[in-house]
Amino acid sequence: MSDFDMMDLPRALVKRLAAMGLNDPTPIQKQAIPHGLNGRDVMGLAQTGTGKTAAFGIPLIARMLEMEGRPNPKTVRGLVLAPTRELATQISVNLRAFAESTQIKVAMVVGGQNINTQIKRLHPGVDILVATPGRLLDLMDRRAVRLDEAKFLVLDEADQMLDMGFIHDLRKISQVIPKDRQTFLFSATMPKLMSEIANSYLNSPIRIEVSPPGKAADKVTQEVHFIAKAEKKSLLIELLAKHKGERALVFGRTKHGCEKLMKDLVKEGFDAASIHGNKSQGQRDRAIDGFKKGDITVLVATDVAARGLDIPDVKHVYNYELPNVPDNYVHRIGRTARAGKDGAAIAFCAPDEMPELIDIQKVMGIRIPVASGRVWETHEIPAKPKQNSRGGRGRSGGGGGGGRPQGGGGGRPQGAGAAKPAGGAPRRRRRTGAGGGSAAS
Repeated sequence: MSDFDMMDLPRALVKRLAAMGLNDPTPIQKQAIPHGLNGRDVMGLAQTGTGKTAAFGIPLIARMLEMEGRPNPKTVRGLVLAPTRELATQISVNLRAFAESTQIKVAMVVGGQNINTQIKRLHPGVDILVATPGRLLDLMDRRAVRLDEAKFLVLDEADQMLDMGFIHDLRKISQVIPKDRQTFLFSATMPKLMSEIANSYLNSPIRIEVSPPGKAADKVTQEVHFIAKAEKKSLLIELLAKHKGERALVFGRTKHGCEKLMKDLVKEGFDAASIHGNKSQGQRDRAIDGFKKGDITVLVATDVAARGLDIPDVKHVYNYELPNVPDNYVHRIGRTARAGKDGAAIAFCAPDEMPELIDIQKVMGIRIPVASGRVWETHEIPAKPKQNSRGGRGRSGGGGGGGRPQGGGGGRPQGAGAAKPAGGAPRRRRRTGAGGGSAAS
């Protein structure tokens, strides 16, 4: 008998979970599912890869199985909002798997797909709608979908929706959903604005926190290479060649940069593809499908792939360029060491990225071991431009769900943490020889 058997779930759902190989709930599932079954609003704080989809999906489907009849035309019974197309796709795949062999109908609407096809899909009414906020508002404006009969609302990766500028979209959507509903809100972090939103969206929620913000999976090994920007590509090719048959995710900051790097890797003989905001949904889906099947072994991506990409066999994650937002580093490396497997996270740090590395290590509360090179000294770190009135946010390549692209204000240079070379390394940068040290924090 599995722990799911002890949760008073519908028998058909327990059998379906067992058929999927889900017998032992994760910590977030153990705590969230019982409260969800009892109708409580749930606010869950947990990193990506901890099983959050099942934590809200299982009680959502269990409660929906108790409802009679079918949805009215153009209505939805449960709404799940996600910030990117990739995450929405991952959620819908999982929910359809949970609901297999039941009468529950799951639909998905995201940007980058034919809106007329989506209008036809929604016309009969659906039980669960998974959507990105921008496309949902487009459909609401066309009166193709109604939310006035929704009984359930899920906000997944709510902190990322804030980072991507969806706050006004969320407010518009929440205004037309009945207040007499059950709400699940999941977030990896809880900034002040996120806490205010939680208070306005949820009714006496139960708060569940299973892993502190900024914590990476236990089986991820991390290392950093201090290297000049011009030498990054050569080092990446050198490291990828050592595990050419294994899946690797390479993260960059911009759409143009990721596309160029992917083409350079293909020229070097790697089976590489890219996903970013300039790719159509079909191109992104084909790239991810090829990556899952192993036809593509190197996927170059912006932060559009930092969440919602659930591929258990990703062995290596490369931060070719460090993210402006420290939390995104944690989400990036969370693409490896999934489902209890081991993984490696390798970061490249150029002189102008030293402030980002310092911020990342502060958030994570660790020093990342140095694999090569030496810590950049204060005089080598270029000064960052002053932040603008919006807190330094600018356009990046990680847009995914049709809303405003995620911005990121890099921290100011903090030379005090980078003043001394690691491991007695010489002043000029070198490829190897500083291993075993740790990066300044």
